[in-house]
Amino acid sequence: MKQASKWLIFTLLAVAQFMVVLDVAIVNVALPSISQALGFSPATLQWVVTAYALAFGGFLLLGGRAADLFGRKRVLQIGMAGFTLFSLLIGLASSASALIILRALQGLAAALMSPAALSLVLTVFRENDERNRALGLWTIVATGGAAVGLLLGGVLSQYLGWRWNFFVNVPVGVIVSLGIWRLVPAHAGEARQRSLDLPGAILVTAGLIAFVYGLSQAPVWGWLSGATLGTLAGALALLVAFVWNEARAKHPLMPLSIFKIRNVTGANLLMAPVTASMMGMFFLTSLYMSAVLHYSPVVTGLSYLPFPVILAVVSNRVSKLVGKYGYKRFIVAGPIFIALGLAWLSRIPVHGHYWGDLLPTLILMPIGVGLMMMPVMASATAGVPAGEAGLAAGLINTAQQMGGALGLAILSGVAASVTAAATTTPLVALVHGYHVAYAAAVIFMALALVLGLTIIREPRRQQAGGAALETAAASH
Repeated sequence: MKQASKWLIFTLLAVAQFMVVLDVAIVNVALPSISQALGFSPATLQWVVTAYALAFGGFLLLGGRAADLFGRKRVLQIGMAGFTLFSLLIGLASSASALIILRALQGLAAALMSPAALSLVLTVFRENDERNRALGLWTIVATGGAAVGLLLGGVLSQYLGWRWNFFVNVPVGVIVSLGIWRLVPAHAGEARQRSLDLPGAILVTAGLIAFVYGLSQAPVWGWLSGATLGTLAGALALLVAFVWNEARAKHPLMPLSIFKIRNVTGANLLMAPVTASMMGMFFLTSLYMSAVLHYSPVVTGLSYLPFPVILAVVSNRVSKLVGKYGYKRFIVAGPIFIALGLAWLSRIPVHGHYWGDLLPTLILMPIGVGLMMMPVMASATAGVPAGEAGLAAGLINTAQQMGGALGLAILSGVAASVTAAATTTPLVALVHGYHVAYAAAVIFMALALVLGLTIIREPRRQQAGGAALETAAASH
């Protein structure tokens, strides 16, 4: 395959991934408009974001395994078709319940797209330096898409209406689908046995969804209520049953042997709290800008502009340095910068200002994310057998999306609980709730730092000009 065709294929796959990530965040700025148009209550509004993230994260393992078994290109095309169709239907939705259901279906389609696209990238780019560069660019797409989504969502919501946050996917989806059909090489599936572990898929999806649902409803039910504890206990039982099933299934959805690769395990554990902090920050800060500072959708979106710009610069630089210095030092440094940014937000005042109260965080956080995301992606996919590339891609995407869903549920729940218990004026109570939620996000990053220090290991040997990343995890 010629160099030009490789990067053309990468561009198509990256746009597909960009669409998936974009739709996690693009609605944040549009939430007030959606709420007013469709009559959402404050308690149900977060489900515009959570329904998508839940279905996306809950079905990613199924999507990744299906890509390995039935062909990555085929699964990607099916996902693209569904994603495009559901985007159109969401834009036409006339009720809150219809929008939430369609957002969940859109998330299911995204779960087919994302691991198939990443595993195709890993198939196309096998050389060390090229793979590092591709993963660096993929990181920009996978994390910067959220920030770009906030900017694009603000422009579309203010000038064209909130429905265009979804209509915009339709022409892009059609064009990219045609490009993938014509240019991406077919992949027939790596495994001889094409039996899909449906019991495992049902157990893990139900368990993950129940867990996030229980956390998201805890502020309404009460954190120690029977409903909350019962739901969380049920979720835990489902996940334990999933592990039991995987250990005994002839053709498991998630072969537990993949966790013998130490860095794969560490990278997945580390990804969840990082994404939890980042998505919680986007959600709460967008609400702070609109409800407290009274920013318009466009101004809110423009406020995030430093994030993707800084992220792109740092990620591009790190992808060139990982081969020389290894990835652990970057994985350790990243959470420190992110924690500093979140700690700065934990003191935002009621009468805040962008330059002194928000901008420092929008500089520190993308530096941290840019430092660590590409190395984490490399750790999560290195040393994995070819037949499990889709599974590895599904795992790291699951950690990312479920981390985001959990972070949104926990941090918004903490903020709501603190605000409801406060005895001050409503606006002061609201901001105090944000303070405590941001402080909780700092704790997430402390956990990420500990995981990076204790679990992630460097390759035993480094080659000049390029690390042997493919053998890094396998050697441990």
